[in-house]
Amino acid sequence: MFDLILRNATLPDGRSGLDIACRDGTIAAVEPRIGAEAREVLDAGGQLVSPPFVDPHFHMDATLSLGRPRMNVSGTLLEGIALWGELKPEQTVDEIIARALRYCDLAVSMGIGAIRSHVDVCDDELKGVQALLEVRRQVAPWLELQLVAFPQDGVLRDASALDNLTRALDMGVEVVGGIPHFERTMEEGAQSVRLLCEIAAERGLRVDMHCDETDDPLSRHVETLAFETQRLGLQGRVAGSHLTSMHSMDNYYVSKLIPLMAEAELHAIPNPLINIMLQGRHDTYPKRRGQTRVRELRDAGINVAFGSDCVMDPWYSLGRACMLDVAHMGLHVGQLSSREDMRWCFDAVTVNPARAMGLEGYGLEVGCRADFVLLQAEDPIEAIRLRAHRLAVVRGGRIISRSAPVTHELRLPGRPEALNPAAYAPKPATPDAG
Repeated sequence: MFDLILRNATLPDGRSGLDIACRDGTIAAVEPRIGAEAREVLDAGGQLVSPPFVDPHFHMDATLSLGRPRMNVSGTLLEGIALWGELKPEQTVDEIIARALRYCDLAVSMGIGAIRSHVDVCDDELKGVQALLEVRRQVAPWLELQLVAFPQDGVLRDASALDNLTRALDMGVEVVGGIPHFERTMEEGAQSVRLLCEIAAERGLRVDMHCDETDDPLSRHVETLAFETQRLGLQGRVAGSHLTSMHSMDNYYVSKLIPLMAEAELHAIPNPLINIMLQGRHDTYPKRRGQTRVRELRDAGINVAFGSDCVMDPWYSLGRACMLDVAHMGLHVGQLSSREDMRWCFDAVTVNPARAMGLEGYGLEVGCRADFVLLQAEDPIEAIRLRAHRLAVVRGGRIISRSAPVTHELRLPGRPEALNPAAYAPKPATPDAG
């Protein structure tokens, strides 16, 4: 007797007609037509079943705070940081908890199973840290929340940031963050990378730095991050987030930089929605897209994972916790238009961020956690094209969210009355009869 059997599923790798059987929170079998009973049975109807979406870069302490204390009129990164600085002393721990829990509910319904959230430690009361540690505790049964100690105002630039960051780690925050390009000088930026990586190495923690989130091609702190990663033996445990300056760097320098990053086994985390909104604001025309060199990083063997970064906060006034929106934008901005490229973009919001976060038991193989999402799409490309509707979300072998398929009713003479959006998917080409 299984707890749940999902029947007739199509997997992201193209295998179809498979049943997924779950027992005690784990995937116990993946095979055609499992002849056993289960307490609950869900028919996938040949639709796509994916491991949970994973968001490797978010700011949950700021989410859903749009308009407080006012709107970001310029739309720039720096005005957003200034607005956040005005909001921090006003908000309470309870307010942050309430907003974050509302967002977590939305994220779960959209099939997100894990989020890495940066939490600002440039606040002597550490209100964000207190709040998100409590949120992490509350949502643990259905959402994995990984926290990054993030010195928003610069770990050297802000007088109490280093002490606050250490306190946050002592309280249970598990990743070391940084923002070297926001320090006062390039030299202090490099010093901050070295200092923060040493703290992570001493504590056995991962590192995720906002790195070179600027249009300045001379902001090259990711080079220092790669060096310190190798010096301290942190390979595979360090991520550089944003990396937008790489979009503007000299090609010859990038030809040296990317192999250094690959050698250090860095993870790269672009945030397509936010990067293209905030970057290039000082340009006239042509305007730089702002997204880092996704294709080149990927082709060099670097693990590239797309993050969402913000939803309705001082930096971004849109968003709906949809990682398929993120993949869709990353695909367009990166001109990732081949069939292989588009399937890879689905990986960039599932398996790649799971790897960057070091998630254990992630996937759709026997022995993995029984966590997955049923999508109203036939394959990963169609899922991105349609930003597919989430039909069911399963956590620990239990359905925790479910909704009816999306259909449209037409009332046109001689035309079908019910239409699934997927019906407009192109059919495979057939040989010319002539």
